[in-house]
Amino acid sequence: MTMLAHPDQKALARIGASVRERLADDPAARRLPEDRAEIYAIDDFLPVHACTRLMGLIDAVACPSDLIDAADWPDYRTSYSGNLDAMDTCVQDLEARISTVTGIAATRGETPQGQRYQCGQFFHEHCDWFDTASSYWRRERRCGGQRSWTAMVYLNTVDEGGLTDFTRVALSVPPCPGTLLLWNNALPDGTPNPWTMHAARPVVRGVKYVVTKWFRTRTWQ
Repeated sequence: MTMLAHPDQKALARIGASVRERLADDPAARRLPEDRAEIYAIDDFLPVHACTRLMGLIDAVACPSDLIDAADWPDYRTSYSGNLDAMDTCVQDLEARISTVTGIAATRGETPQGQRYQCGQFFHEHCDWFDTASSYWRRERRCGGQRSWTAMVYLNTVDEGGLTDFTRVALSVPPCPGTLLLWNNALPDGTPNPWTMHAARPVVRGVKYVVTKWFRTRTWQ
């Protein structure tokens, strides 16, 4: 029997096909102009009052952001972040909205993480999928496996800077309050997509708030 080169490859291919078909039927979802990566945006995904509430929740939990392998990459991510209260009705509504759009159960996603970037703060080029050859993969595999799709919602207007750059494809997305940005971390065959490498560019003026939810191939624990 032929072994798969990547753990969860079949599941990632299946999830990718399902979400791709669902988004194709959603008139609000627009695919951004890049054939090598599946990146979508939905404008006015969240109302203003929800964005304001979520920014307050982020301020209440924000701590210096860390990395899964932070010891190897000091000063690579300088934002503040924290997991949001899963029992808060605004957070529950956000998760329900994302699951309705993607068709992926909220239980397959990690707890939504709020991120705050103040002037000068950034997150250098990185990918959201896990390195399955790394020491941390054994733990992550038990927690729900590889990440499939990323859902990120911009919560406010940034005076200057704070772009989300997909660095390998020269695609830049400016923060726009209430907009949902979605991308598939895998290629159609379920292997990791290197074209989804991205970076949060420094905020030049103002502050930037976002909420991110990462989905796994299985129930997240």
